[in-house]
Amino acid sequence: MSTGETILYALLGGLLPALLWLWFWLREDCLHPEPRRLIVLTFLAGMFVVLLVLPLERFAAGFLGGSVLLIAWAAIEELMKFGAAYLMALRRRAVDEPIDAVLYMITAALGFAALENALFLLGPLSTEHFLVTLMTGNLRFLGATLLHTLASATIGLSLALPFYRNPRLRRWTLLAGIILAVFLHALFNFLILERGGSQVLVVFAGVWMGIVTLLLLVEKVKRVRRPQFVYLRKK
Repeated sequence: MSTGETILYALLGGLLPALLWLWFWLREDCLHPEPRRLIVLTFLAGMFVVLLVLPLERFAAGFLGGSVLLIAWAAIEELMKFGAAYLMALRRRAVDEPIDAVLYMITAALGFAALENALFLLGPLSTEHFLVTLMTGNLRFLGATLLHTLASATIGLSLALPFYRNPRLRRWTLLAGIILAVFLHALFNFLILERGGSQVLVVFAGVWMGIVTLLLLVEKVKRVRRPQFVYLRKK
């Protein structure tokens, strides 16, 4: 396989699953769809920040190790995905209902996962034993897209559930959402990278349970309404 073919197949392998998941999640807001331009920009921004994350993670690996390094890597990735979504969409007027925050965070996460998975696939595709290489030491690839979706959606939920509350409360819930997202991401990395194959099925089951929970919470977010204040005039 030529270098050009390897790169093409790696990009397709990273993009196609991410785009299918993006289509699935965007259907959650089919009544009030988001501007396509912002969706595309957020997805591309999610891809772009991978190029920033890689040198930052290498830098962190130079003086950290073990579980602390895994937490640092998780924090870098979650903050970068949030930054991509914030710069492209979250600060804009188009975010006018609670579900929007979740969808833009998921969009950034899927863009991130698309390029990360494409880069990951370059190694196995360049060998003659693609399936063996993919299925032995590289099982993290199989759950990475769902993990990124779940972690970033956690941050989106932290913005969506108190969407109509005061800004101070939303800042605190955002902080809590980021901490929880980093914890989930770091836990996934620890179980996959440190514990090895014995934990893979348990970890994947946990991630799928998280996705099911996310779907239920998205339905709850759809029912969040702006508070209606009734002022009674004194007689």
